[in-house]
Amino acid sequence: MIRAFKPPAILRNGHVQTTLRSLRPGKVLAAKRAETLRNAEEEIILDCGKGVQLLGKLSEGASRTKGLVTLIHGWEGSSESSYILSAGTALFKAGFSVFRLNLRDHGNSHHLNQKPFNSSRLGEVLQAITEINRLFPHESTYLAGFSLGGNFALRVGIQASKVDLQLQKIVAISPLVDPLTTTENMESNHKIYHHYFVNKWKKSLRKKMACFPEIDDQAVLLQLKTLREMHDYFVPRHTKSKTTIDYFATYRLNPADFISLTIPTHIISSMDDPITRISELHDIEAEDTPALTIHKLPYGGHCGFIQDFKLTSWIDNQLVTLFAGEQYGVRPTPARPASKITAPDSTKN
Repeated sequence: MIRAFKPPAILRNGHVQTTLRSLRPGKVLAAKRAETLRNAEEEIILDCGKGVQLLGKLSEGASRTKGLVTLIHGWEGSSESSYILSAGTALFKAGFSVFRLNLRDHGNSHHLNQKPFNSSRLGEVLQAITEINRLFPHESTYLAGFSLGGNFALRVGIQASKVDLQLQKIVAISPLVDPLTTTENMESNHKIYHHYFVNKWKKSLRKKMACFPEIDDQAVLLQLKTLREMHDYFVPRHTKSKTTIDYFATYRLNPADFISLTIPTHIISSMDDPITRISELHDIEAEDTPALTIHKLPYGGHCGFIQDFKLTSWIDNQLVTLFAGEQYGVRPTPARPASKITAPDSTKN
């Protein structure tokens, strides 16, 4: 069971919680505290089949008996995001091996694949996690994701039994549930967050276009001013979907999908999350899904969960507790060598 989260009153504002990690002091502190993690890291390029490559960083723990945790960042984050470094550091110091996975075109990986990232590319993430577990076998394997990474982690869990992917537990922090309502919410109610993500996406697209100048959207795509306009232009050209609505539906978390979830899974979200509304979890919670536990906290913002003025993260210790708790139950079977996976919604390079 996770512990109560009770930050000081001045830190209980959802916007404060959401932004503190992204400001310079939060980034500097996270990087400094992650020195041990980073000193032990090795850069890994994963073969995900069909020519797709994903970049990650492995910090191998002192003993492989503790387990391996794969962490997935949010949209336009990376393996170097402050919340990933913070969680990775706590897990590494607790004895876990940690693999910080970059989604396509995140971190310094824009050059690895010609076609750009989109959120329906679940197949390559499934294959990446399978490859991580095959290359670096541990007695226990875990998965955690933040925001869009939480969305990916949950979709991985839903598909895991179909592709024989072995995981002992999954944790999704502030997962994106419905991309349509989230985009509309930011555009209508949170202009600062909307502007932030527009700029982050454009920065990423510029890197992509520098690596692959033949991408023909440069003159138009970078001039658009809203996420909806950018998606309307991007989706029919770079995804298998014809419209933005169709594309958003490919990675929306539908309650009925969780029926096939068999891996013990925790969702941790806050009621004051300004980006993903807590109400979007209600229908999922209503499903009879024994493997899923949803924790709805009064504070925390979006992927915040800052517990004190030292900007330490409450969520980090909860990940350690949730994953370490598995070791006092039945010892899981070690992951078997994996074959290549073709997931239902995988896309080509």
